[in-house]
Amino acid sequence: MAGLHAPLKASASSFSTLAAKILLLLTVLPLALAAFAFVLQWRGGLNDPASSWPTDTQKFPGMDNSPIGSSSFFSTSSSSSSSSDCSEILGRSSSPSFPFYRGWSFEFDSDPRPKICVTTSTSAGLEQILPWLFYHKVIGVSNFFLFVEGEAAKPTVSSVLESIRGVKVIFRTSDLEERQAKSRIWNETWLSGFFYKPCNYELFVKQSLNMEMAIVMARDAGMDWIIHLDTDELIHPAGAQEYSLRRLLSDVPSNVDMVIFPNYESSIERDDIKNPFTEVSMFKKNYDHLPKDTYFGLYKEATRDNPNYFLTYGNGKSAARIQEYLRPNGAHRWHNYMKTPNEIKLEEAAILHYTYTKFSDLTSRRDRCGCKPTKEDVKRCFMLEFDRSAFIIASTATEEEMRNWFRDRVVWTDKQLNLKLMRKGILTRIYAPMAIIRGLKESGVFSSAVTSAKSLSKEKFLSSMENLQNRTSIVPNSRPHGIQAHNTSTLRKGGSGESQATARKVLEMASIHEDAVPPMSPPGLFDDLLMRT
Repeated sequence: MAGLHAPLKASASSFSTLAAKILLLLTVLPLALAAFAFVLQWRGGLNDPASSWPTDTQKFPGMDNSPIGSSSFFSTSSSSSSSSDCSEILGRSSSPSFPFYRGWSFEFDSDPRPKICVTTSTSAGLEQILPWLFYHKVIGVSNFFLFVEGEAAKPTVSSVLESIRGVKVIFRTSDLEERQAKSRIWNETWLSGFFYKPCNYELFVKQSLNMEMAIVMARDAGMDWIIHLDTDELIHPAGAQEYSLRRLLSDVPSNVDMVIFPNYESSIERDDIKNPFTEVSMFKKNYDHLPKDTYFGLYKEATRDNPNYFLTYGNGKSAARIQEYLRPNGAHRWHNYMKTPNEIKLEEAAILHYTYTKFSDLTSRRDRCGCKPTKEDVKRCFMLEFDRSAFIIASTATEEEMRNWFRDRVVWTDKQLNLKLMRKGILTRIYAPMAIIRGLKESGVFSSAVTSAKSLSKEKFLSSMENLQNRTSIVPNSRPHGIQAHNTSTLRKGGSGESQATARKVLEMASIHEDAVPPMSPPGLFDDLLMRT
């Protein structure tokens, strides 16, 4: 029996020895690899990307109440006062950057199709125009026709804009006004209902005249599509296979002449917004993107005692295919002299309208309009009811009363109501534009544009000085004899001083044109009653 058990004992002993060796190997190997990695990192041979990221990770709005937004996931940053100057807005901050944007020249395809251009009329500063412009470059816009005045026309701003590839800056000069006073649409009746009125009506006419000139520029530049936007609006190309306006429009059937983008309106949650594009993520959906029962069933709660569902317009903006006889039909639509355009309305894509996002928007509208703060006179200046109310408040109330009014009418502070409307689909969160603009900012795209413009301006100055030094004679008076400067607006007066209203001739074919499409409010409860009857 002893001889029989001897081989079994030897076999068991060898098996246990092998198992012990394997266990020892599995224990020692990870420790050895960890030690090796530690030595490499300590000697500088291996860089840990996570170690270079700052600890004060910036959160997106709407994440405060979520588990991801809690302190266990992000360490909070120390409180600091935010500055509204360009160096703070356009410079880099301490939040993580997007490495794939660094040094981006936006010149990937020598001949991108379709070629898309955007035209705008603006008096904004760089802190608003640059994020707006580069965001649209990212999603596929190649050319911009900027009609500038006010702040945007200052040399420090316009020189930066002119240095950016694909951007054409057009200044509002007396020569431009003279040319527009002789333009075709100025001599037609479909726009004449907006002539000779101040504030928003005057802006509407300017935009339409500028759009007419932009069509010619777009055709000369070989563009396929043209879109009119304000610099407080961003295109949200949802519904495409990728986040690209170019891809979205490339999928449009060839027989479609015009594409309508319903607009969403910003719904701010604080009254201290400084940079709307990077601080606002909540939007109210358009009537066209909601079930009818949902829209009218929650109309009162979504309106919050304001005159309409949206604070401002609700009829969206449009993109038009560049073709013969194209003309503007007001700031929101395009038309054609020879046919009724074949149009479609997009079911997912939208225009994000960042309106009344800052408390200062109340006073800025007041300061650029000379109307009396009465219910009758504001009708002469503003097309939409909320703009009229805002102008009266900004002109008659104290700052404290203005801020209380702003909180009650504009700021969405009721979180329970916000959550309810979000679950019903009235409100929605959109983060893509915010993420793109933050990434551009962190990568130094905006600050690089300003720096590059300064270096170009210096080179131009030195070159002009050399040319002056090389001249053999100096002209004592550069203005021809008898020519005097004039500031008369030819949109109101002719060259002889007489009113253009009498000089305007009405074309015979103008009678068949429909009137310009103004900014219009979304449907109200009265419209629902009319549809039911």
